[in-house]
Amino acid sequence: MSNNREEVKQLDQSYWAYVKRQFRKNKRALFSLYFVGFMVFIALTADFLANEKPIYCKYEGKTYFPIFRSYAVSLGLGSWPVEFQNIRWSEIKFDKAIFPPIPYSPENIDYANSQFKSPFDEQRVKSKKWWHWLGTDELGRDVLAGMIHATRIALSVGLISMFISTIIGVILGSLAGFFGDDKIKLSRIRLWLNVIFFFIALFFAFSTRGYAIADGLARSPISMFVQILISLGIFGAIILLGNLLAKLFEKIPYLGTSTNVPVDLTVSRLIEIMVSIPHLFLIIAIVATMERGSLIMVMVIIGFTSWTGIARLIRGELLKVRNLEYIEAAQALGYSPWRSLFKHAIPNALSPVLISIAFGIASAVLVEAFLSFIGVGVPPKTVTWGSLLNLARVKPDAWWLAIFPGFAIFITVTLFNLIGEGLTDALDPRLKQ
Repeated sequence: MSNNREEVKQLDQSYWAYVKRQFRKNKRALFSLYFVGFMVFIALTADFLANEKPIYCKYEGKTYFPIFRSYAVSLGLGSWPVEFQNIRWSEIKFDKAIFPPIPYSPENIDYANSQFKSPFDEQRVKSKKWWHWLGTDELGRDVLAGMIHATRIALSVGLISMFISTIIGVILGSLAGFFGDDKIKLSRIRLWLNVIFFFIALFFAFSTRGYAIADGLARSPISMFVQILISLGIFGAIILLGNLLAKLFEKIPYLGTSTNVPVDLTVSRLIEIMVSIPHLFLIIAIVATMERGSLIMVMVIIGFTSWTGIARLIRGELLKVRNLEYIEAAQALGYSPWRSLFKHAIPNALSPVLISIAFGIASAVLVEAFLSFIGVGVPPKTVTWGSLLNLARVKPDAWWLAIFPGFAIFITVTLFNLIGEGLTDALDPRLKQ
């Protein structure tokens, strides 16, 4: 019994247990984390909170679950029955139906309440169930429904874009910090051909297949995913071909001579180039070249342009970690450098990255709101917090179109910043008690 208590006590004294205790002491950060969890719940259940389609309905003796069916249709895994094609759901006389609390989708147009109806104006609705609690816009779209679904868009952009930037930043930063400029050696011909075939692979895998990927995106997310997998397969095959050719030419003494790969120098110069270009202007320039708006492309572009901070942090951490005793012990036991990197070095260097991710999500939410506000990148029919703010410019008297989305952006950014500050304090060993 005493042994079990000692084990529990040792576990409680572990680094991450200490971080958890320190984070819980920061009440603002803890409340922010809980509130973000509530926002995630709203984002995941948005279709069940605000939708013109019923959650459950019985029509002509048959039972349907239209919201679930809409998921299958959007993924290309199903289709609508004939009786539910090109209809207005609010006009169907169901035998029985359960509607979401807000019986509107962001795209629904209520012609009877168009031209900017405020929450306190007289509204022409059948009953309180159909009331527009946060008003409508010029077309008669429900603002509350748009706010709920925009929560999903904002969090998706923040989380997915930061996931992409984290992967890129961690990989490049860890390679630069752990291997430096003299720990990776390749033959001259292998180095040259890998560089040449890398650009060839980019061209044939992504540039020439850009239309196929865009077409897959237009059809369904699954089709786009399949096209991306095909592009990645082509990319890998071309790189493999370059390495096979290098193996043939390595028999020539000069071409087969080993040379250092300046990983740290290359990554550092790439970071300097990316940092020298204004981040927001770079995103706008890339997004503006797209023929049609796409939220997925906005996420990818933000992710591919926001990795430099994470790369710098983990590079600096690994410059310290690579000289610690446990890394030297792993090398003395004969483990490969790649095993030491991914199993020991990176996990022990991720602490500052968590802080950067929290602040990065807040930044990505702001960038998406700005792009929506100026009408760049995001599809015109997609309702976001930024697009609602943009509508307020048309009619300055429509205060609800400025206050509600503006407050949502402010709250979201503040929450993630408070979480970042809480992580900063919790991960600081000088505050350990």
